[in-house]
Amino acid sequence: MTDTHQADVYTHGHHDSVLRSHRWRTAENSAAYLLPALQPGQSLLDVGCGPGTVTVDLASRVAPGAVVGLDRSEKVLELAREEAAKAGADNVTFQVGDAYALPFPDASFDVVHAHQVLQHLTDPVAALRELRRVTRPGGVVAVRDADYAGMTWFPASPVLDEWSALYHEVTQANGAEADAGRRLHSWALAAGFDPDGLVATAGVWSYASDEDRAWWADLWAERCVVSDFARQAVEHGLADEVGLEQLAAGWREWGTHPDGWFAVLHGEVLARV
Repeated sequence: MTDTHQADVYTHGHHDSVLRSHRWRTAENSAAYLLPALQPGQSLLDVGCGPGTVTVDLASRVAPGAVVGLDRSEKVLELAREEAAKAGADNVTFQVGDAYALPFPDASFDVVHAHQVLQHLTDPVAALRELRRVTRPGGVVAVRDADYAGMTWFPASPVLDEWSALYHEVTQANGAEADAGRRLHSWALAAGFDPDGLVATAGVWSYASDEDRAWWADLWAERCVVSDFARQAVEHGLADEVGLEQLAAGWREWGTHPDGWFAVLHGEVLARV
């Protein structure tokens, strides 16, 4: 990171309980708002690409246009390269980079995309300015982020209420914004995007089938005890191991309810440059 943003911390980290969730993501379930703007031959940058499943899907939409996936972690980019090779996506390359200082000249890409990135940054407006810088006139910047206070579930669970409160406390201690989704439109305006070129929408993931509910509950049960989120909660003095184990047990108990339902709200912005 640049000196100004040395404090930026990725709340989730790259434990397998996180990467399993990331590998589930596709262009259809995570970037549907962007798909109508894509055309064959466009160049595209995917900032914070993670293990690359969305990147590879987007690359199939703009082929033969060149696609670059960028992430801070070389380790996770190894997984992304494997994903691209498996899909035969020969129009994709991956490289390490910094959202605040993208290693590209001005006006390099037709489309710049960032999914679940701005919520982890201490200065999301600065990052949006940088995304705009590398986008060609007439191109689009597409950002999508979860909004943790907007998440909802059934049946009621005091333990999941505690989890939500702790997650907000950890991200606040990291200088990040858990409720980024509702702020994307405001941040885009603050970054200097033309209001007439902004389209703000919302998207939802939902988990209600027995399989989906068990998968989601198990992911978060693991994250509560072994991911970077758990480590940071302890380091910030916000939780102890016993409390985290109780959160994990609460997630697993919620996941057993045959009528259980969970919805993840996202804010989305498509911005013309």
